[in-house]
Amino acid sequence: MRDAQGYELSGATTEGARYYNSAARAFTLIYGDATGLYDAAVKASPALVMAYLGKAWPLVLANDPMMAVSARALLNRACEMRMNDRERAHLAALTHAAIGHRASAVAILDRHLMTYPFDLVAHMAALQMDGHLGRFHWARDRSARALPLWSKAQKSYGIMQSFYSFGLEEAGDYAQAEDTARAAAELEPFGYWPHHCVSHVMEMLGRPKDGLAWMEGREPFWSSQDNLNRVHIWWHKALFHMELGQYEAALQIYDGPILATMRPASMSICNGAALLWRLDSLGCALGDRWQHLAARWEGHADGKLYVFPDIHAAMSELRAGHIPQFERRLKAMRETAADGTQLGAIYRDIGLPVVEGLSAFHHGAYARAVEHLLPARFDLWKMGGSKAQRDVIDWTLLEAAVRAEQRDIAVSLAHERLAMRPQSAPNRRFLEAAMAIAT
Repeated sequence: MRDAQGYELSGATTEGARYYNSAARAFTLIYGDATGLYDAAVKASPALVMAYLGKAWPLVLANDPMMAVSARALLNRACEMRMNDRERAHLAALTHAAIGHRASAVAILDRHLMTYPFDLVAHMAALQMDGHLGRFHWARDRSARALPLWSKAQKSYGIMQSFYSFGLEEAGDYAQAEDTARAAAELEPFGYWPHHCVSHVMEMLGRPKDGLAWMEGREPFWSSQDNLNRVHIWWHKALFHMELGQYEAALQIYDGPILATMRPASMSICNGAALLWRLDSLGCALGDRWQHLAARWEGHADGKLYVFPDIHAAMSELRAGHIPQFERRLKAMRETAADGTQLGAIYRDIGLPVVEGLSAFHHGAYARAVEHLLPARFDLWKMGGSKAQRDVIDWTLLEAAVRAEQRDIAVSLAHERLAMRPQSAPNRRFLEAAMAIAT
């Protein structure tokens, strides 16, 4: 038996292969119940090893300690099964990724995709892990190697095209990224990645009105409950309102669709923390929202698996006044930073400086916050995420410089932000506050 891309599926029956293909498509679109479909594939074909490996990928990519336990159980089961070279490559990459060694996992998949350029699941996994490593732009080159070998008539060509578009966007090629994503959206109207890519283009170019028009015109496609990461699209919509100075509208999105679509997984909860932190720094009254959000983090970020959610969990704990929980997180992060692994280096180089900077900011030690965050900004990519996601740290640095009355830093950073988004209400606010600091 072979999958939809023509690759052999060890242990598959006709029914199992059918469920597997549907699961792989749901996983790469981020639309539909991939987990349920992988389970159905296993039930139909208990020896279908790619169903176990396929199900492990979203669990590993969630960067959530609870889900990592389930992923490792699947990998242990897969190790006992017959598999071919392609499947062994997935197992090897998953084994590295499950313990946070994402660079090693991507290196395996990158070489693997030169031999298996139609392996859509591997493309998706590599793309997401590159995001976790702060280098989404690598997806541009990886997709560029594969796309000429694909036919536009092939099912899921639009998914590959959308991977390429997001790589282009993160590489700064915004015009081509937008054109490619819009074309992909025509082929895959319910796909997550085309909507995500265009949202990023609008954010990076300071086109919030165009962004809102795009999202509102296509809301039936991206807001369905079958879109498992629609919370992040809502987050982008809230950012567009913030760029227009419509802070109350952004807060209403938080209270409504963001909370309603936030899943109990670390990367999902990050959306709420990143939005509240920005609104908080703008002086918006948040009531007990931080306390409720901090409670959602219980068990979903442990200071040992991925620095990006730990940074956002730290924001929530600080602002909620959960200082003992924050101190436990910081202790775990320090232990990880000292362990000599790939992951430890990331926690050492960027996790600790950023979290200590956030702590200083929270406690009103704004000059100390600048001391931590100003050098760290050159390595921010190491925390993972997109440019838009990492911007919350630059935002905090600038706000800290303003509050510390460090005029030269504040004015410089405000002009830097305005160069790309001159119509941004928060950016204009930053410059006004910076210029008002006495010389």
